[in-house]
Amino acid sequence: MRKYLLSEEGNFYKANLHCHTNVSDGKLSPEEVKELYKSHGYSVVAYTDHDVMIPHPDLADDDFLPLVGLEMEIDEGPFTKDTRTCHFCAIAGSPDIKRQPCFNAAYANIGNAAKYVDLVQRDENAPPYKREYTSACISDMMQKCRDAGFFVTYNHPVWSLENYPIYTSYHGMHAMEIVNYACCTLGLDEHNGGRYDDVLRSGERIYAVCADDNHNARLDSCGAYVMIKAKELEYTAITDALFRGDFYASTGPEIKELYFEGKTLCITSSDAVSITATTGCRRAKIKCASDSEPLNYASFDFEGTEGYVRVTVTDKSGRRAYSRAYFFDEIFADKNA
Repeated sequence: MRKYLLSEEGNFYKANLHCHTNVSDGKLSPEEVKELYKSHGYSVVAYTDHDVMIPHPDLADDDFLPLVGLEMEIDEGPFTKDTRTCHFCAIAGSPDIKRQPCFNAAYANIGNAAKYVDLVQRDENAPPYKREYTSACISDMMQKCRDAGFFVTYNHPVWSLENYPIYTSYHGMHAMEIVNYACCTLGLDEHNGGRYDDVLRSGERIYAVCADDNHNARLDSCGAYVMIKAKELEYTAITDALFRGDFYASTGPEIKELYFEGKTLCITSSDAVSITATTGCRRAKIKCASDSEPLNYASFDFEGTEGYVRVTVTDKSGRRAYSRAYFFDEIFADKNA
């Protein structure tokens, strides 16, 4: 019996889930960002300016959906080139979510953010949320965002100078950035497959996203994205797919189909030089293209005791597409599968 990991129904919509404009420290206006991304085939952009959640519903049209969000940062101390920090994005799961979580106007100090504080809707009865660079505080912020209906992504651990004991101590995220394109354009190795496995093997069941983190002051746009499988380009249809994990992440290649046939994992893709299956143990699998033709399909047999499996598709330019992790106890929960 075939069990689809990516939904068989719906359409793929290309999305950037981490974006900055001149509302904070980006170079382009929200309108200019929309036009740039539409011209590169994007249907969805989450506007995640620093510390001010400013909706842009006027940018929506039949072919473009702006999601509401923000990025928050928690610094270990006064920010310098050596300061550890944690950044995460919170994307509202519904356009009806109006209040910014964990609000404190004192932190709206990046770029032009302070100019927009008065436009932020917040709980007027709640005291300003004080941030501390501790696992407890960061996890509390993530969980508060999650409980308020936000999709939470942990961002760029390499740029943030956060190592294994730190990022595995956070709880409450839905996903982490397996690639942050802007950081890569700065020369950082912000390809986080191993770090994603660290988090998964520590017991968290989270997704993986690729995102630009574009500021548009350099060539940091339209290089990393997610392909969301949804029935329509409508706000909650898109965010519901995010919460379900019905998407894959990419810097170029396509994952066209992903399913189990019994205990055989099957992948169809765009032209690739290799398709890899990484698991929760050291039992990985790989299929490589021949010298004469590209690879478009791979299948791998599993016992179902490997914890989880995630797929990486690599093309001849070295660009990659990543599935999220799928856990075998969930895949085979239906004994008839």
